[in-house]
Amino acid sequence: MKSIIRVIDLETGPAPIEGEPGIVEYGHTDVLTEQHDMLGSPFGWLVGEFPTDQLRTFVKPYASIPPETAAIHNIIDEDVSNSPSWAEVAPYVTFAASPMKRIVALAAHNIECEKPLIGSAAGELPWIDTYQVALHLWPDAPSHSNNALRYYLRPEGLLRDRAHPIHRALPDSYITAFTLREALNAGNSVERLIELTNKPALLARCKIGQWRNGGRGTPWEEVDSGFLRWITGKDFDWNTMFTARYHLEKREMDQREESELAELNRQYRANGMSETAGFGVHQEGKPARDFEASRSDQREHPRPGQPGSTLELPL
Repeated sequence: MKSIIRVIDLETGPAPIEGEPGIVEYGHTDVLTEQHDMLGSPFGWLVGEFPTDQLRTFVKPYASIPPETAAIHNIIDEDVSNSPSWAEVAPYVTFAASPMKRIVALAAHNIECEKPLIGSAAGELPWIDTYQVALHLWPDAPSHSNNALRYYLRPEGLLRDRAHPIHRALPDSYITAFTLREALNAGNSVERLIELTNKPALLARCKIGQWRNGGRGTPWEEVDSGFLRWITGKDFDWNTMFTARYHLEKREMDQREESELAELNRQYRANGMSETAGFGVHQEGKPARDFEASRSDQREHPRPGQPGSTLELPL
C-alpha cells in the first residue's frame, strides 16, 4: 500500500463566485512512500514521477482571465477555451487511480489560496501548509516563498527543467513537493506537519515598515516595544501577531524578573550576604529563589511575587 500526500497548485483567473472558483490551471505532484513502521506510520518519502504521480490540466473558467492576472502566469483565454470545467477536474483532487494507493493528506504552499478554492473537492482530507511548516522548521531562511525555499534547501533530485516556468501549476507543485519531502524526511510525521500547519510560528525577523532593513528584516528582539504594541492593535497575519505578542510578554517577564532580582539582592545585602548575578544558586551556596535555606525559623515561606510574600528575610 502506498501512502500519498497530494501536493496541489492552482493558477487562477476571474475572481471566484458561488460554485465557480475561477481556476484556470490545476496541477499536482504526489509525495509517496511504500515504507511503514511497525505501527503503520509511513516514512522514507519520495517525490513522484511524471506521468503516474503528476497531473496538469488547464481549466475553463466561467469568465475571461483579467490581463493583470494573465501577466503573472501568462495563461490567456485562448489557452483554456477548449479545456474541461472545474466540475470535471475536481474529482482528480482525491482520485488515487489504484486501490493500492491511499491519499492521507493534501498539501500546498500557503493553503490560504488553494484550500478555499478546492473546497468540498478535498473531502475530509487534512491539509499541510508547506509555508507554515517552513516557518517552524527553517525560521532563519531569508525568504519562505516557494521558489526561495527551493534554493535555500537545495533538495537532492530536484530537476531544474521541471521546476520551470514558475507561477504555473505543475512546476510549482513539483517544487513544493520537494519542500514537503525535506520536512517529512527530517523526522516529522504527517500528523506533526498537520499540527504545525495549524499553529502560529515565531518569526525570526521583522520586515514591516522602518524595520524592513532593505528587505533583510530586523531581529524581533531589536524591534521597539512601541512598534510591537502598534502591531498588536492592527490586523496583521497570525504569525506576525503571535510574534509581536510573544516578544512583548517576554520583555514584561524580563522586567519583572529584573525587579525581583534587585529586591532579592537588597535582602541579601541587608543580611550581610553578597549579591547574586541571577536567579539560581547563590555563590555562598544558598538557592537564590529558595528563601527557606537562609531563614533561621526553617519554616516554609512564599517566594517573591507570590501571595503572602513579604519579600523580607527574618533574622
